[in-house]
Amino acid sequence: MKCPRCDSEKVSLLTKAPVDDAWEVYICDTCTLSWRNTESDNITDPEKYDKRFKLNPAEFKELDQIPPIPELKK
Repeated sequence: MKCPRCDSEKVSLLTKAPVDDAWEVYICDTCTLSWRNTESDNITDPEKYDKRFKLNPAEFKELDQIPPIPELKK
């Protein structure tokens, strides 16, 4: 299996539906994208995934830090 976002083959099964194996959730060990196997091809198929959102793992070192999540407003 290949990650739709970064094309990595380092994909793990994260969890399964508790009843009847109705769905599975996968996570990419490279870019941390997660998706259900029941989502449409434009999410699950690397060839059909929106090119604007593709990531290149070779460029990860150059990316800025993920911004911190601000405190909740009261």
